[in-house]
Amino acid sequence: MHYLCTVKLIIDIGNTVAKLVAFDGNEPVEEVKTSGDTLEGLAPFADKYIFERGIVCTVRGITPAAQRQLDALSFPVLRFTSATPVPITNRYRTPQTLGADRLAAVVGASTLEPNKDLLIIDAGTCITYEVIDAQGNYWGGNIAPGMHMRLRALHEYTAKLPCVDAEGPVPGMGYDTETAIRSGVLRGMKYEIEGYIRSMRRKYPDLVIFLTGGDKINFDVRIKNIILDDKYIVPRGLNRILDYNMELEVEKLEPAVSTF
Repeated sequence: MHYLCTVKLIIDIGNTVAKLVAFDGNEPVEEVKTSGDTLEGLAPFADKYIFERGIVCTVRGITPAAQRQLDALSFPVLRFTSATPVPITNRYRTPQTLGADRLAAVVGASTLEPNKDLLIIDAGTCITYEVIDAQGNYWGGNIAPGMHMRLRALHEYTAKLPCVDAEGPVPGMGYDTETAIRSGVLRGMKYEIEGYIRSMRRKYPDLVIFLTGGDKINFDVRIKNIILDDKYIVPRGLNRILDYNMELEVEKLEPAVSTF
């Protein structure tokens, strides 16, 4: 069944899954997750809406199976790469090595909070920290291991430490090996993120902080009060990048105004 609206398709292929998001204008309508290897959920999702165009972003490449799904779509899909124009100034020294999802998150945050100093924290497979200033200059960021990566590393790089699940008690100090590992990882991430926030706020006193990603951290109230939580930061950025490139195409097609 088709929904009676013309929308845009955002495809974000991550390290674990692919997210498919339908956007009506600037707002997400629906999100589904599917395999990043096969994009098996793409065809049925695309059949639900009248899509006019789309954009695909990937941090891991596109497999032949996924490419076949993309090729079967009846509307144009922009492949987001380091060469794709973006509506901010990218000052990263090696833009060709910059993760597309990182840049999209910065664009998404700056779309929601324009002309402000921003820190974007994405707590997923990795934790990334990105900074863009009020003038629209993206200066770069840092990458650290994510929650599950830290838990697995403690098990895989030691002889006796167990592989601990993230769910469970998180005391101030662990009272057994399981809680020692869980608290060490989760509280370590919390203190790390809070440290970044304090450090960046010394440089940018009016800093606005965005938090996104699948791993949720329980922050102190004073930290929560300065964080905007939006799970659609990356899709919002991709949606804005798609619109921006469409605007550039329209400008190229418009006839030059005669001065005679």
